[in-house]
Amino acid sequence: MDLEMEAKREAALQYQKNKQKKEQEQEKKKEEGPEVSFQIALTTRDFWKFSMHHANGGMMGLFNLIFTVASLVLLVIRWGELTAPYRLLLVFCISLFTVWQPLLLLNKARKQAKRMAAQPSMDLTFSREGLLVEQGEQQVSFTWDQMGRMDRSRNMVVLYMDRVHAYLIPDRVMKDQKETFFEMARKYLPKERRRRI
Repeated sequence: MDLEMEAKREAALQYQKNKQKKEQEQEKKKEEGPEVSFQIALTTRDFWKFSMHHANGGMMGLFNLIFTVASLVLLVIRWGELTAPYRLLLVFCISLFTVWQPLLLLNKARKQAKRMAAQPSMDLTFSREGLLVEQGEQQVSFTWDQMGRMDRSRNMVVLYMDRVHAYLIPDRVMKDQKETFFEMARKYLPKERRRRI
């Protein structure tokens, strides 16, 4: 009887200790702030959208638009005066950035996606300390100060680490963590290093 009471008392004490430990861990997490994690396996579509965004952004996009519109206007206005080779040249100029460039970028995106399919998916974990990138057995971490620029495009966030390296985070992987992630970026990245976030 005494052994049974002792065992119950021991179990109650253990339960109390576990409960306190969990509460302390939750308090610690609250103090540390939220953590968001994304598992990313990029598709052809993701690479193509990024390439189109990159190729048609800024001054290059403005040039593409002006060049295409000017070629179209010239073709329509001067149709009767132009010879067949000039018409073909203007049709080629119009289709250069509206047809050929997207098709070439799509082909490039297919190749990139095929190469990436052979590798394990990438896990990006953002916390107060910064970013932890895990892929297979490899790990690398960055502080918020080491991150370059974060841009929000129509369907993804692009995190540029430098002029060459970037991480693509499609909207479909963010799901219900999107707003928490954006709040974290606003908190830890200065305004001049983030766009549309």
